[in-house]
Amino acid sequence: MRATDIILKKRGFFKTNDNGERILTDTAELTKEEIAFMIKGCVEKTIPDYQMSAWLMSIFFNGMTFQETGWLTEFMLHSGDVIDLHKDEPFKGKDIIFVDKHSTGGVGDKISIPLAPIVAACGLKVPMMSGRALGHTGGTLDKLESINGYKTNLTPETFSRFIAENNYAMMGQTEKIAPADKILYALRDVTATVESVPLITASILSKKIAEGSDGLVFDVKYGTGAFMKTKPDAELLASFLVNTAKAMGKKASALITDMNTPLGYKIGNFLEIEESLECLEGKGPADVMEETYALGAQMLVLGNIAQNYEEGLKLCKDAVSSGKAMEHFLKNISQQGGNPDEVQKQAGKRRSEFRTELKAKQDGYIFIDAYKTGIAGVSLGVGRNKTTDSVCGDAGMIIHQHSGAKVKKGDVIMEVFGKDEECLSPALSILDSAVEYSETQKERNPLIYKTL
Repeated sequence: MRATDIILKKRGFFKTNDNGERILTDTAELTKEEIAFMIKGCVEKTIPDYQMSAWLMSIFFNGMTFQETGWLTEFMLHSGDVIDLHKDEPFKGKDIIFVDKHSTGGVGDKISIPLAPIVAACGLKVPMMSGRALGHTGGTLDKLESINGYKTNLTPETFSRFIAENNYAMMGQTEKIAPADKILYALRDVTATVESVPLITASILSKKIAEGSDGLVFDVKYGTGAFMKTKPDAELLASFLVNTAKAMGKKASALITDMNTPLGYKIGNFLEIEESLECLEGKGPADVMEETYALGAQMLVLGNIAQNYEEGLKLCKDAVSSGKAMEHFLKNISQQGGNPDEVQKQAGKRRSEFRTELKAKQDGYIFIDAYKTGIAGVSLGVGRNKTTDSVCGDAGMIIHQHSGAKVKKGDVIMEVFGKDEECLSPALSILDSAVEYSETQKERNPLIYKTL
């Protein structure tokens, strides 16, 4: 078996038709053995990066079937360690369903942070493996690590123990979990093949299934601040994620949600921890609360905690109003090395000393673009352009006038906090371009477009 032949099979051949047009034909579905060969060669370095890149590009243009995507996910999953929580001593022999949630990424998307303790307070076991900020999208791990002392590099044994003690834990991907994904993602990032639906699906699922989840709820975002820019593209990705997960024996559902404008009022690392605390007090922004409760209800249904969505919704709201969700969050902070008292004292006070304001340049109704806001965040130190870049825990933005608001010239739209003085001016310029003004209020899309 040769990598060249497998690349050709997926790439196809150009033929000239009767009209003199060159058409790509004869692309074929890869076998399980061929996909296994490519992933094994990728990890063992017997297939060079330039051939893997050519293979990824052939998949980008010609796609994969659900079956091919399932095989790709399976071999990426088993390229490294797989956590089986059911075999761990705290859970051995018990009838437990582990459920996690995954977001495709957005701006101001702190949902995982309040969501996990809410469903944990309802009795659901949540093994949550999260990622870091890259490009304009934020990262859950960076937000959590803005809490002094908070550790996300847990061993599988510690991860399991924390879940047994508090119903959830938060960790990052270890070097031994899905190593094929690390290699392929790095190649996709530099070969313009990131947006391939089968490759995104395999990347997400190989990590999520490796963490030990039996059920998965996906938050698939569309819009300027999302990887999927349109509803049809988001729906295609959601269907791939749900169907591939089910084909691998997992329970799955997906929400397709709007990411044309930032989520919530606070964007940044510690700022989003602060807003998560507000959510757990039942005082969070309406959009964040709506999405958190909707995803939580879906998770409780998959975990057999709730019989239907409505019951799940009620359980989530009760977990917040009773204070139990907050108790789980504060315990998690303590478990993973932070000081919950310090976090609560810092809320509302911890800000970078490098500060400026974005003011309205004219009267009118405003709309804030998510993508440009996220790019400004990278400039401020919230996110990173490369995986090796550092982030600033105290940088970010507080939105005082959100999309749909009517402003007058000179009104403060945002407070802006940077990693240093030099970053403020360029970030402010980007944020200025992120705000659109109109004489009439722009109709906003429903936050939740569809559930699969």
